[in-house]
Parts: sequence; structure tokens; C-alpha cells
Amino acid sequence: MAGDSFDGLTPDIIIDAAETALNCRFEGVTIPYPSYINRVYELRRTTGEPVVAKFYRPGRWSFDALSEEHEFMFRCAEADIPLAAPLKLNGGLTLGVTGGGIYFALFPKKAGRRFEPLSKDDWVRLGMLAGRIHNAGAGMSAVERPLLTPEALTGSALKYLESVPFIPAGVKERLRSVTERIIAAAESEFTDIELIPVHGDLHGGNILARPDVGLSVIDFDDMAVAPAAQDLWLLLPGYAGDCYNELALLLDGYRRFRDIDEPSYSLLESLRAMRMIYYLAWCARQKGDFMFERNFPDWGSAGFWRTELEALEEQLNIIENGGSGRDEIQKSGEESYMEENWLY
Repeated sequence: MAGDSFDGLTPDIIIDAAETALNCRFEGVTIPYPSYINRVYELRRTTGEPVVAKFYRPGRWSFDALSEEHEFMFRCAEADIPLAAPLKLNGGLTLGVTGGGIYFALFPKKAGRRFEPLSKDDWVRLGMLAGRIHNAGAGMSAVERPLLTPEALTGSALKYLESVPFIPAGVKERLRSVTERIIAAAESEFTDIELIPVHGDLHGGNILARPDVGLSVIDFDDMAVAPAAQDLWLLLPGYAGDCYNELALLLDGYRRFRDIDEPSYSLLESLRAMRMIYYLAWCARQKGDFMFERNFPDWGSAGFWRTELEALEEQLNIIENGGSGRDEIQKSGEESYMEENWLY
């Protein structure tokens, strides 16, 4: 693993890392992008070309896990899926490391705007994009990436949440009860299901429209091994059982490139519940971090846990009733702090 914090990641260190990695000179200005999870900056070579430098959150991914993410991106690029693939650094690798042990990568800067599906054809295009991404990753090894199954992902998240001292005992008891029921309900949906490398966070904010190349994909940070449905439910505008038409159009587009059985609404909503629990555990690991506390001051409060537990119990009810729920869905999973108009 790399270093354990972003402390000391100064502009001088950022620029020096980029100059050493690409063997070229940069101007002395770093423009930060609003990203909590990683640290992302726009740099500019003295010859004028912009570069995006991404410093990965220490302790989150190993070198091998990040290498698998980059391999997936290159496979997508080779399949003509528009994205900003990482640049090759001196020595031929795409990952560098600062003197403080923080992994980083450099990307060409490419502009784009969030894609908003407005027609049936737009939903079909999104399904086609997901199918092409999965074809690109087919057969690659991703042993260092998370395994999105109820026991591997949700079971380990629950175990961690139960171990932290700052969560009240009453909250832990209620959390354990609802999570164990979610795991039990989800496990039946995972019987004999194919697990493949997926983008893992394929929501609308990570798909950009570029007039010259079409739909572009960003942010492969959450690449995982999961059911193909993981990259479909996030695209839906609401609960699976309330989005019959959109799901049918997504599957229509997907099947033009890759076979897929129609996922049950319960599977799609089980994946949502698993993400909600995973995100709770991920946030708990950040507790005490200065930036986390500043961005999420109410995390862990009595009101916070009341809202989260009610949401999980409602989600369990949705799973058990076939995937239909409220019109306004619960926000779940990691928030994207990167501005949506930059592809990196």
C-alpha cells in the first residue's frame, strides 16, 4: 500500500511528480478539481498542453488493484469506447508514486457534458455502452478488485461496522438485523449468476456526451467483479419496479453486443441495498479525517442513523416486494465530487 494520508501533497510535490513521470516541464500552477475521494488537479505543460493529475486516496487500493483498473480502461479504449486513458509514464507504466508513497496517474484533459437520456434511442445507447464495456473486460483477471456478492461485500461491510466503537450499540443491533435479512434475501438472487468485471459506478454523472465522439465514460475507481446488472441499475431513474420501459430499452441495447438474462427487480434492488451498506462502511473508515468531517458534519449523528436505518428497512421491504418503491429514490453509494464537465 502507498502512504496513509494526503498530508504533505503540496503543489511543488504535485508538479515535480508530473515532471519526473513525463520527463517534461510544467507551469507552476495546480488547479484543484472538487474531489474528496482522490486529489485531482489540472496542470499545464510549458508547451501549453493541459494534463489532469489524479492522486489516489492512500490505503484505498493496492498497486495491483489500480493496475487492473487501468488495464480495464485500456481494454475499453482498444474497443473504441471513448474515455481518457492514463498516459504512459517513464518506464512504461501508467502508475507513479510520490516520495510520500501516494500512487498517481496522469491523463489527457478532454471536455464533455453529462449525458441526459431524453428519448428511447438514448436509453438504448446507454444499454449498448454497458454491453460494450462488459465485452471489453471479458476474460480479464480482476482478482484485486472487490467482489460484489452479498457475503463478500455486504457481510464484510457489516463486520466492519460492528467493530467500530463510535456507532451506538442500539444502532448496531438494528443495523445487524436489517443487513442480515438483506444478505439472506440477496443471496438467492446470486445463485448461478455470472460475475464479470464491471465499471461499478455507471450512473449518469459518469457518462458524458462529446459531440465529436459520442458517449464517453469516466471514473473507473469502483471497478469490481459483479453481476452485469450492477452497471444497469445505476442508470435507472428510479426503483427497478417503477422503470419497466427504461430497463427494457437498456436490455435491448445491451443485447446488441452481449447476451444477458433479464435481471429480476429484486436483484437490481438487492444491489442497491448492498451499495448502501458498503457506503456506510466506507464512510465509517473515513471518520476522523479532516476533509470528511468538513464535508459530512452530521455523519454518525442520531438523526443520521435514524434516516439511514429507515432507508435500509424500506429498501428491504422493496426487495421483498419485487423492486417497486417511492418515486424519489434514496441516494446511495459514493458521491461524485468531480465536476461533471471534465473527462479524466
